[in-house]
Amino acid sequence: MKHKILIVSANYYRNISKNLVYDAKLTLDKSKVKYDKTDVPGVFEIPVVIAKNIEKYAGFIALGCVIKGKTPHFNFISSTTIEAIMNLSVESKKPIGNGILTCLNIEQANDRSNPKGTKRKGREAAKAMLSILGF
Repeated sequence: MKHKILIVSANYYRNISKNLVYDAKLTLDKSKVKYDKTDVPGVFEIPVVIAKNIEKYAGFIALGCVIKGKTPHFNFISSTTIEAIMNLSVESKKPIGNGILTCLNIEQANDRSNPKGTKRKGREAAKAMLSILGF
């Protein structure tokens, strides 16, 4: 069974996203799954791009990072985006691997996105999505 996946990467924190994408692609390559990748400015745009492409792909991987600042903006962006992604997944019955980091500082983000680290959230998001597809 052939599946095509769309990786949607938010580039607000470019180096963090680059690491997440690298690890997700490595995981998909090992599974021999075909994929495309598209970039968006920030995590808030990820659900819109997934919604626009929901019929074209078997699954999605959402990658990006939100870092807490001094205002409640972090809470609004994080919760709204995660809820929208979950709603899209449930309504479409298609898996969306959630690799959106919600961190208190850049050190946490670097730790969770590092392909050589122990957290490896890009890989985890890809593996979660693949497991729903039966890989």
